[in-house]
Amino acid sequence: MELAFSPELLIAFATLLVLEIILGIDNVIFISILAGKLPPEQQNRARIVGLSLAMIMRILLLFAASWIISLTADIFELFGMGFSGRDLILILGGLFLVYKAVVEIHEKLEGAEAHDRPSTKTVTFAGVIVQILLIDIVFSLDSVITAVGMVDELWIMIAAVVIAITLMLFTAKAISDFVNRHPTVKMLALAFLVLIGTTLIAEGFDVHIDKALIYGPIAFAIIVEVLNLVYRSRQAKRRNEAIAPVELRPTLVKDPLATDPTPLPLGGARRTASPLDHPDGAP
Repeated sequence: MELAFSPELLIAFATLLVLEIILGIDNVIFISILAGKLPPEQQNRARIVGLSLAMIMRILLLFAASWIISLTADIFELFGMGFSGRDLILILGGLFLVYKAVVEIHEKLEGAEAHDRPSTKTVTFAGVIVQILLIDIVFSLDSVITAVGMVDELWIMIAAVVIAITLMLFTAKAISDFVNRHPTVKMLALAFLVLIGTTLIAEGFDVHIDKALIYGPIAFAIIVEVLNLVYRSRQAKRRNEAIAPVELRPTLVKDPLATDPTPLPLGGARRTASPLDHPDGAP
C-alpha cells in the first residue's frame, strides 16, 4: 500500500488525468455535434451512450496493453515507409474526422438554402452511435498509447480514464448546449476537429507533431472567442437587449423567372410591381 500512495505515482496519476481530460475534449465536441442532429429527447441519451462506450473502449484496450504495443510494429512498407496497425487506424480515423467536420462546415456555410431542398438523409440514433463508436476507437487508441507510455500500473491508468470520462459525462450537456447555442463557437469547434484529424493523419505517416503546437492555438482561439462573447453580452446589456448569437449569412439565390439579375434573398419574395412605380404606364 505504501507504493500505491508514493508521490511519484500520485504525480503520474495527476498528469495522466489531465492528459486524459485534454484528449477527451475532442471526443466530447465530436459527440456533441453528432448528437445535436438528433431530436432533443434523444440527444442526452446519445451523449451518455457515446461517452460510456468511450470509457469501456479505453478500459478494454488498457487490459490489452500488450496487444496495443504490438500494433506499433510495421506490417507492410510502401515507398520505403513502414506502416503499422496503429498507423492505419490513425490515418483512417483522421480522414473520417476531417470528412465529418468538413461536411458539417459545408452544411453550415450553405445557409438557409439547405433547408429549402428536400433532404434525402435520415439521421437515426443507431447511425449516430455507430459514428461515435468509430471515432471512439481512434481517440481511445491515442489515449491508451499515451497512458501506457507514461505509467506501468494498470489501476492508475483505469482510474484516470474512469475519472476523466465521469467528468465529461457531467459536463457534456453544458458543453453541447454552449456549442450549439453559439454558431461561431460551433464553427470554431469544427475547425478544431479538422486540425485534430489532420494531426492524426500526420502521426499515421510517422510525422510527429508536438501537442503544444496544436492545443496552444486552440486555447488561444477559445480565449479570443470568450472575450468576444463577453464583449457582445456587455454591449447588449448596455442597450437593454437580449444577447443573440451571431448567425451565418443566409445564402442568396437567383430568381429563375426574373430578368433582374439582383439576387433574391432565400425565403423572401420579390416585390410585385405596382402602377405607382410607373406613372406613365410603362412596364
